[in-house]
Amino acid sequence: MPVTVLLVDDEPLVRAGLRAVLEAQPDLEVVGEAADGAAVIPLVRRLRPDVVAMDVRMPLMDGIEATRAVLRTVSDPPKILVVTTFENDEYVYEALRAGADGFLLKRARPAEIVHAVRLVAEGESLLFPASVRQLAAEYGDGGGNPAARAAMERAALTGREAEVLRLMARGLSNAEIAGRLIVGTETVKSHVSAVLAKLGARDRTQAVIAAYESGFVAPV
Repeated sequence: MPVTVLLVDDEPLVRAGLRAVLEAQPDLEVVGEAADGAAVIPLVRRLRPDVVAMDVRMPLMDGIEATRAVLRTVSDPPKILVVTTFENDEYVYEALRAGADGFLLKRARPAEIVHAVRLVAEGESLLFPASVRQLAAEYGDGGGNPAARAAMERAALTGREAEVLRLMARGLSNAEIAGRLIVGTETVKSHVSAVLAKLGARDRTQAVIAAYESGFVAPV
């Protein structure tokens, strides 16, 4: 089955370009388009896309609020990939904080766009880990977020779970973590699932953001 994608951007040319790039791949299918975040929820409920590629800045409802709305109101929500003009943008970090699974630059090459959608859909690696780390360093709380620190303490990660979280923050995939720790991939998947459950994170991106904001991992 192909990975299905909903495109949300107020610029028709951007939507057309993304559609052309994605539909050139046999494993990707664009199932719908919207020009503003306000239209996302009914489309997500009707079309059930695997991934929403959503502009972070739109006139009525931006990608941050639309992300929050989808995660708050839609059962089994899709992965959300925010699309942005500028990489080092506080809006991007706020979208990640709100629950987005990754971000993509509008100027990205076709191969990068395809890779980003596939990676976010799979959910087994962090998209652009160095950029996420830079965003956390600039716009995060530098480990000074009391709620994040308290959540990390309550999580009471085991030594191995803590090790897995640190490797996740470095952007390693499950297979790469397995090779580093000399364990099976299924064992790593179990540890990742435990980390997400203990932190109350919906995916590894949110777990890594929590790790940065709690000071568990330094974004430097």
